[in-house]
Amino acid sequence: MAAPGYTEVDKSEDIKVLHSMGYAQELERRLSRFSNFAVSFSIICILSGGINSLAQATSGAGGIGIGIGWLVGCFVSLTFAVAMSQISSAYPTAGGLYHWGSILGNRGTGWVTAWLNLLGLITVLGAINVGTWTFFVGAFGASLGIENTITTQTIFLIIITGGQALINHLGIKLTAKLTDFSGYLIFFGAILIAVVCLVSAESWDIGRLFTFTNYSGEPGGNVWPAVSNWWVFALGLLLPIYTITGYDASAHTSEETLKAASSVPRAMVMSVIWSALFGYLFLASFVLMIPNMDEAAKQGWNVFFWAFDQQVNPGIKEFVYIVVFLAQLLCGLATVTSASRMIFAFSRDGGLPASNALAKVSPKYRTPVAAIWTAAVLSVLFVWGSSLVSVAGTSAYTIVVSCTVIFLFLSFTVPIVLGLMAWGTPKWDKMGPWNMGRGVFTLFAVLSLISMVLIFIIGIQPPNDWALYITVGFFILTAIIWFGFEKRRFQGPPIGEIVAARQVAIKAAEQAVGETGR
Repeated sequence: MAAPGYTEVDKSEDIKVLHSMGYAQELERRLSRFSNFAVSFSIICILSGGINSLAQATSGAGGIGIGIGWLVGCFVSLTFAVAMSQISSAYPTAGGLYHWGSILGNRGTGWVTAWLNLLGLITVLGAINVGTWTFFVGAFGASLGIENTITTQTIFLIIITGGQALINHLGIKLTAKLTDFSGYLIFFGAILIAVVCLVSAESWDIGRLFTFTNYSGEPGGNVWPAVSNWWVFALGLLLPIYTITGYDASAHTSEETLKAASSVPRAMVMSVIWSALFGYLFLASFVLMIPNMDEAAKQGWNVFFWAFDQQVNPGIKEFVYIVVFLAQLLCGLATVTSASRMIFAFSRDGGLPASNALAKVSPKYRTPVAAIWTAAVLSVLFVWGSSLVSVAGTSAYTIVVSCTVIFLFLSFTVPIVLGLMAWGTPKWDKMGPWNMGRGVFTLFAVLSLISMVLIFIIGIQPPNDWALYITVGFFILTAIIWFGFEKRRFQGPPIGEIVAARQVAIKAAEQAVGETGR
């Protein structure tokens, strides 16, 4: 039975588009436009990154880091989302970025895009759940008698990541219900924090949002090393840029979305816009609540808990913490969904070891079970292993996570630049229903490229300077593997005559999982 407003004709058209790209409808289409939006909105989760990374602004440029910096950083993220939306409408497939990189470029650019995005997704899943652990310990650790150790962190990660994987395993219907709830919870949580902060504030000094103070070095708890005024403001942009990412999840879940060619691009753009607006609402309110900015800056990464301890009623404070913690758990849930669809999509074209197993879809649950559990296990192993290793006195985990967003945004940039060059050529001569026109796409593609340069430059500054060496090392290793092995082996997604030759296999794959729509 078709969903309300989703006719058999609509379903047939969605499947027809998928077939035209050489893929079977193995995953189940259940995500409405809102559900597709909610997956990206949940991964962005302003109640996760916006809180756990708050010190990047408050211990940097002070109030202006939120009042102006948040808006600037969100616009940087928006440029990528707008440019990607145009491409997602033309090619609505799971693992969208990998597919776009291949179709608009070649096998090599698609392969590199896939690895950039995949490494980014696995490490960001680990980082999100570590952030959830850090928040949990800060909010409830003392009252529960739980200490922040590698052992307790690892046990916590195994439990919550395993739960997130299990929910994904059991089908997109259950996952969608929870991510839909997560979307509403984030809206509610942002409004709740804003109201609590404004009510608890001693006064509303709006000017504080536009007041610059250089808190780098000792005045800001050494969150940033001592740098110039311009640099400390630029470094503060990492708060919104690191928070407003993950909207590629809308593309990764394309094959499970109703009317994907129009729903996905809209969801991608709106997830960024709503996150930017509601993030600004509660973060600006938080800055107004802070009793003293100089004291707040000294707190470093503990600024959120310090301010709430100073100003907020204990009972209300605990309720806010519960809402935030739940939202962060659901953020990880949605990230498992996104990462697993990327693994599934890359594997069905033979891009990963054990691809045959990773590309299998459960006939019972219509989910890529092996891909789901692989994403979960790899993220936990990454956090555990990297936390035990130090490089030049810095945890390997911290060093790698500093590269995560660089990898993700590079995976966005590659297909955007390729699309800019391919527009109107045989590689991209047909647009989807979400068509902004060449002029608008060109504008946002160029802005995305400029933004990528900005992100890279500020992303490799101390204390994240090791990110430069890791990024360069990644590309050297990638070149060795590609030219030494994968160039001869990896065929990429089906193109041209291969698509037609796959139709019999497509029909068999759909029958195997019980898909009847044509």
